[in-house]
Order: sequence, then C-alpha cells, then structure tokens
Amino acid sequence: MSALRAHRVLQHIARQGWRAQSTAPRAAASAPASAAQGFSFEFTEQQKEFQATARKFAREEIIPEAPRYDRTGEYPVPLIKRAWELGLMNGHIPEHCGGLNLGIFDTCLITEEIAYGCTGIQTAIEANSLGQMPVILAGNEAQQKKYLGRLTEEPLMCAYCVTEPGAGSDVAGLKTRAEKKGNEYIVNGQKMWITNGGKANWYFLLARTNPDPKAPTGKAFTGFIVEADSPGVQIGRKELNMGQRCSDTRGIVFEDVRIPAENVLLGEGVGFKIAMGAFDKTRPPVAAGAVGLAQRALDEATKYSLERKTFGKVLAEHQAVSFLLAEMAMKVELARMAYQRAAWEVDSGRRNTYYASIAKAFAGDIANQVASDAVQVFGGNGFNSEYPVEKLMRDAKIYQIYEGTAQIQRLIIAREHIGKYKV
Repeated sequence: MSALRAHRVLQHIARQGWRAQSTAPRAAASAPASAAQGFSFEFTEQQKEFQATARKFAREEIIPEAPRYDRTGEYPVPLIKRAWELGLMNGHIPEHCGGLNLGIFDTCLITEEIAYGCTGIQTAIEANSLGQMPVILAGNEAQQKKYLGRLTEEPLMCAYCVTEPGAGSDVAGLKTRAEKKGNEYIVNGQKMWITNGGKANWYFLLARTNPDPKAPTGKAFTGFIVEADSPGVQIGRKELNMGQRCSDTRGIVFEDVRIPAENVLLGEGVGFKIAMGAFDKTRPPVAAGAVGLAQRALDEATKYSLERKTFGKVLAEHQAVSFLLAEMAMKVELARMAYQRAAWEVDSGRRNTYYASIAKAFAGDIANQVASDAVQVFGGNGFNSEYPVEKLMRDAKIYQIYEGTAQIQRLIIAREHIGKYKV
C-alpha cells in the first residue's frame, strides 16, 4: 500500500507540474543557475508550485471554514484529508516509505500558506511533522516503513509525546518512567498539552529509563514509538484553549503500557538527544506558521485601512496608521527571512540550532505584535468576533510558548552565541 500511495502522490505531482525531489544538497541540480554562483532569493519551479497549491487551498478552502472550526473547536478532519490528498502534509517522509523526502525549506513554504488560512489547522498538520521527526532521524528501516509508511497510505496523524504537567521547557524534569522487563518496557506516567493527542495513530514518547535521579540528561531518557491504542493508554479530554481551538490538545496517561523493545529508537539512553534534535528541523516550520499568521494580519489590516474612513479620508492616509502598517510589514519580511535562513542552513547539511531558535523566537514575537497592531487598526471592530483579527490575536499567543518558549529560545541563542567566543 505504501508503494501504491507513493505512486499516486507522484502521479499527482506530475500532473501539477512538480518535480518529486528535495531542495536538500543531494538535489542541487534542481536549484536555479544563479544559486551555484552564490546566495539567491529565487525559488525553484517546484517550490513555486508547492506555494501556489498551498495558497489556493488555504484561501479557497480553509479561510471560509476557519471561523466555524474556531467557534466549535471541532477537529478539521475534512480539511486535513484534503491537505493529505494534495500532498501538503507529511512532506519530510523518506521516499523508501512512500514519501516525497522534501527539504525543510519546501515544507516551510507550504506551512506559511496554510497558516495564513488558519493556524489551528496548520498546527495539527505541523504536529504530524514533529511526531514523525524522531523516527525520521533515528528510526531504523523497519520502524520507518511501519510507522511512517502508514501515514502515506491514509491520512493518519501522530504526536510528539514529551511535555508533562510539571515538565514543559524543563525536559530533564520528566517523570514518566519506562522499566525494562524481558523484551518489553513497562511505561507509567502522564503527559500534557499533546497536540493531536486524541487523534494520533501512534506517539513518539520520551520516558526516563535510568532510575538514578542524578543520571546525566543525555543518558537518562529513551525514545519510544507507541501505538495509540495500546492497553493502558488513557486519553484525556480535549483542552479548551485561548486560540487555535480546532487543534486537538490533550493530556495522556500511561498506566502499565507495554512497549516492545523493537520500538526503541536507536537505543536506551539516547532519547533526549533525539527529542531535541528534532527541533532543529521543526522550529523553522513553526516560525513559518507564525509568519503566515502575521502576513494574514497585515493583509487584513491594510485592506481595512483602505476602506474605513475617518475625518474625511481613509485610515491608510493618516500617518499614524501608515507608519503602523510600515512597522508591521518590516517585521513580517524580516521574520520570513529568518525562517528561510534557518531552513536553508539545515537543508545544506549544517547544524542550525542558532538560526532555528532565532527564527522561532522572532517570528513568534512578531506574530503577536502584528496581530495586536491589526486589532488596533480595526479599532472597536477588531475586538469583535465578526472580524478576523481577534481570532488571529488569540491564535498568535501559542507561538511564544509551544516547541520551546520565547525565553528558552533566548537561552539557546545566548548559549550558541557566547559559545562562539569560548572556542
């Protein structure tokens, strides 16, 4: 089935005029001629097609439905299935599992466009990438074909199951334990704020396998793949969040859950490295999602400022408003460049921790600033749910929290920056 799904996706891409290849270094032949001579802002034809398809999907199919999903909190199954059919999700999955093996840059372009339509839907899709990434990075061929392959055969979801009620940014404080007994591990513990938690087919789970509380973080934890329907997995209620309400966020309890040893990623004690390594590849797309929201806020505010009149002229003709729009535009453009640099670095085969954290922190901050400024341009109407910007403002906040808070990103940036001077 995996091979059949891959064939169908590649046929679709061929019809759309896409080339089924990555923008990673191994596919350098797909880059424009100017790229060989130095830095270039030009997209490949494939990237333009990805962007155009995602943009059309977001503006024609997501935007009309987004307000309803925000009101109801319903999981957007039809739109997720549609994204899957269009090849707009699971882009990182390797070709041998039936995937397209896209570079991070490509998937960032897709993510920005989908987030423009609704970041709740984009977060559900991006959470799939986060859940997959440890398996892509550390899974053996059998694990990849089994768990990544099924995601290319039908529109299934997965989840990154790490955060706990008392351990969010402080991953070293995780209390969920896995005890080896024979050829199995017995897991007990509780996870919290798990995106796609109630919809996932399987989880990436990080648990402590070294009972010594003084054990180094880099040796204390192990990464597992867990079937969501395993006996003992208890899925909590859907959380009612400030924004991105159609995203499925839940707590999950593991009570004597048996995991076969064959579902360990790489080996016992290397789970922390795997879990953190995934962020270098997933933080640029998160930043791209924040930019998509900010671009939407800027567009909505600009259009409104050209329609609404005060004191005999449209808002955009007032210097106070035009300068505000200029500041918003500057922030959006710079955040976009930040995520593109971070994505380009990792696709070029280099460690991008520094750039990924800069992109994530800056884009998360500007999403909140630009959304708030958009509400200000709308005035009283911006505070009303009949207009789109109040939803954008609510949706933006989580970008300063999930996948590493804005403060954690600054710790990472400081560490990386100061480290350069200590060499």
